[in-house]
Amino acid sequence: MNSWMSKTMQDAVSPIMEQLIMFHDHGMMIIMMITIMVGYMMLSLMVKKNTSRLILENQPIEFIWTILPAITLVFIAMPSLRILYLIEESMKPLITIKIIGHQWYWSYEYSDFNNIEFESYMKPTKSSNPMEFRLLDVDNRMVIPYNIMMRILTSSSDVIHSWTVPSAGIKIDASPGRINQGNLMMNRPGLYYGQCSEICGANHSFMPIVMESINIKSFMTWTKNQ
Repeated sequence: MNSWMSKTMQDAVSPIMEQLIMFHDHGMMIIMMITIMVGYMMLSLMVKKNTSRLILENQPIEFIWTILPAITLVFIAMPSLRILYLIEESMKPLITIKIIGHQWYWSYEYSDFNNIEFESYMKPTKSSNPMEFRLLDVDNRMVIPYNIMMRILTSSSDVIHSWTVPSAGIKIDASPGRINQGNLMMNRPGLYYGQCSEICGANHSFMPIVMESINIKSFMTWTKNQ
């Protein structure tokens, strides 16, 4: 069971990730139906006698196998376009967090709260405790409230990075000289992990991301203590 779960998507912790998982399942069902139908047709051709070898054309069949793929593509394209618009839609964010990628660590700026700024480095294996994930935990976590719409701004000070948290369904490129925007809203509290998903240099695999989702009261207390 654990081996099977490791090959599937992470549990969704944001509305966008829930929509992405539903679209993945929707697409897989269409692919399975196509595979079963094509497999059945191939098997029937191998088993049955070639009784139609003298037929040169069949316009109804040609019409059907032209229309069916077009309809199938519509069923795939419509939910895909809907999710793309949802990902790009900015729905009145209450908090803005700026994330800057460096070689090879992240820095965070909470400009809405007295200019809170800090850098986030990967914890060395020697200094991490047994309850933390090796090569995934950081010294300063990105603390955010759940059930609050947030705007994420990303940029880079050197090369192209990519700020990615799979369970939240968010992946934003951090490009030098450019600010990219994304939206984030967490459904529940917890710790959620990610990594830079752009090959940015020798230590590309050593700039992890840790988000700590807490309630709004604890978040306001955290901002006052920074």
